Amino acid sequence: MRWWPKVDSLPRQCRVTLSSAGILLLVAVFTVWVPHAVAAAAEHGAIKAADTSSPRATLVSFIDGCNEIHDLIKSQQYFDRTAPDNVGTAMLVLDCIDMSELPAFARFDRAAEVAACLKEILDRVELPLEDDIPDIKAIEAAGGFEKLSQWRIPGTRITIARVEEGPQKHEYLFSTGTVDRAVEYFRQIESRPYRTTGPKVSKDLYRWYVSAPGDPRLAAFVARLPEKMQRGRFWGLAAWKWPGLLIALTVVVALMVTAYWLQVRLTQRSRKKGLVRYWLTLLFPIAAVLIPWEFKRIAQDDLTIRGNPLYFLSFFATTASLLAAVVVIFALSNRVAESIIASPRINPQGLNAQLIRIVSKLLSLVAVAALFLAGGQYLGIPVATLLASAGVGGLALAFGAQDTLKTLFGTLMLMADKPFRVGERIIFNKHDGVVEDIGLRSTRIRLLTGHQMTIPNDELARSDIENVGRRPHIRKIADLHIPLDTPREKIEKAIAIIRAALEDHEGMDPEFPPRVFFTDFLPTAFNIRVIYWYTPPSYWDFLALNEKVNLEIYRAFEEQGISFSLPLRVAHTSIDSQETPLEVKMAKT
Repeated sequence: MRWWPKVDSLPRQCRVTLSSAGILLLVAVFTVWVPHAVAAAAEHGAIKAADTSSPRATLVSFIDGCNEIHDLIKSQQYFDRTAPDNVGTAMLVLDCIDMSELPAFARFDRAAEVAACLKEILDRVELPLEDDIPDIKAIEAAGGFEKLSQWRIPGTRITIARVEEGPQKHEYLFSTGTVDRAVEYFRQIESRPYRTTGPKVSKDLYRWYVSAPGDPRLAAFVARLPEKMQRGRFWGLAAWKWPGLLIALTVVVALMVTAYWLQVRLTQRSRKKGLVRYWLTLLFPIAAVLIPWEFKRIAQDDLTIRGNPLYFLSFFATTASLLAAVVVIFALSNRVAESIIASPRINPQGLNAQLIRIVSKLLSLVAVAALFLAGGQYLGIPVATLLASAGVGGLALAFGAQDTLKTLFGTLMLMADKPFRVGERIIFNKHDGVVEDIGLRSTRIRLLTGHQMTIPNDELARSDIENVGRRPHIRKIADLHIPLDTPREKIEKAIAIIRAALEDHEGMDPEFPPRVFFTDFLPTAFNIRVIYWYTPPSYWDFLALNEKVNLEIYRAFEEQGISFSLPLRVAHTSIDSQETPLEVKMAKT
């Protein structure tokens, strides 16, 4: 078991059981870590800060802490990192190492390996006498901290330097350069024998670090394996770890594939069966976030994968969790939006609903960007690199998605203006139809011909739209032509007949009474203009009234001997087959 503390040391098991159609049962156990070990140690007063006030204090604290841990390992064959005293001892060791440049995702793992390598190096080289190592008095005698900002152990490349910034400012720690090259240094002198004089050595500390199981039951099992399985190493790992790692990887891949498959399969179905089921499907992407972290915990704490294999697994497990977290953010934004839209005051197909969905998407993009920056820092990528990548990626995306962005802005303009809603009839660019759906990219309209038409939202935003569905009434305008040879009395009678037919008609709004007037002397007829309004604007009811009024006027005109004027037709016909002038006949049609 590794002997350094980790903030996610004690797991909290969370079992999620999901079933589908009575034949699918998926039981996944996930672990969520909390900084419990350090807190428990602090509660018992076990954590003591290492003395790093001088190179001497740092070196003595580091060696004493490593030897104490080694003694515990020899006596117990297991290091309980949840015990407050053990945590305190491990912290004394890690306090001596400058971890400021180590990536967060592997900070404690890397620091622990560095500590084991440094102790193995110090156990193989001759160390100076304690009095020859600079302490506070020696630093002051040398002219102060500025004059003695670092000290190198004689005969080695190991440097203890004063930190000038960060949480461990003004402490003497093993320098970042030493931390970066400690494993390499150890490989170069690994074949040397341990020294026999000077401070106590921690024999085989590094071998224990890279080989010992992290669980006492697993340790007992490994102890019964052949020596070759216990000590043999393949590609940087002990031989006994490979079967466990392959089994863990197989289970993780199976769980991730299952979670993804269930997410895709059940999400669409659940949306039609209520918000509760829709929200429950969020468990699948959450599971996908936790699975890599549980795998990482097993690899670190139980299988004790160490070195580069551990960094590789940690990096990709963290990356997988971050990508799954992106899915969780988008899924969560969708569910929040649909929960708001479920309010009876919001039309789920209207522009307000679409605006809510767009805002939720934009907020989720902001959250994903923040996750990108935080996750990149956690993985050890510099902020400047992340910002530059985001800038270049955003520029490339903007160039590559100009049409998409144009459509998106068109959608936002439609959301702001709200020129129509689902179910309303609109006319634009000589197209006449009923709005069926308003999407993020386009709007679908069912034309009066029965055909469905899809129009990009940016095109709609640029068009003049006539919203027929919002008219308060239907207006009818008709011009009746009476022949020029009609007597005045019959003209007056015709006007009276029309007014009588429209008096208190069905669907009449008192504020819009019908209007009938003798308006013009046309070259071919007298013109009577008829205007009336029908409320509410029910088109089929209006047509029924229109037909009734027309038949009533027609019948009354026939009874009074009033005829309608028809347009003149000019016909050119040939008299015979010879070339003769054409006779022009004027006829009423």
